[in-house]
Amino acid sequence: MKIYTRTGDAGETALFDGTRVSKADPRVDAYGDVDELNAWLGLVRANGLPPDLDGDLVYIQRDLFAMGAMLADPRHRIADRVEKAALGDVDVARLEALIDRVEDSLPPLRHFILPGGSATGATLHVARTVCRRAERRIVSLTPPPDPLVVRYVNRLSDLLFVLARAVNHRAGQPETQW
Repeated sequence: MKIYTRTGDAGETALFDGTRVSKADPRVDAYGDVDELNAWLGLVRANGLPPDLDGDLVYIQRDLFAMGAMLADPRHRIADRVEKAALGDVDVARLEALIDRVEDSLPPLRHFILPGGSATGATLHVARTVCRRAERRIVSLTPPPDPLVVRYVNRLSDLLFVLARAVNHRAGQPETQW
């Protein structure tokens, strides 16, 4: 199978239901932002993430593929056919548990902090901002996506902030207050 199909040469792409849309369609923007976020998380992992957190990010990257599939499926039919293309309440709860676990090891946050720190911490901050952009695009979609997708991406941006703090804290990088 070749990587190129030539079906997008006119500036269109297909959604999962076969509908052809412009590559500038808001839905394509939304799942494109999710794809970009996934790539940033790959860079985070390539920069060196503590082993106890790396597995969590792999799981999240898989979730982001599922989210992209859900966003490319406005009629919500793919989850019926492809089990791995679904997210559930358990996935949001997993993010919340991870936030709680990681946050327990951090000093309380009393001020706004500037993004930065170690290369991995700074990259997590970039990933957080891409996640927030994806969230803004997702909530603007018509028809609206599954509300679970919005909850997941909202919680994920919180997690990425906490992970950036944790990675910097473990690296001995002080937080710069605003």
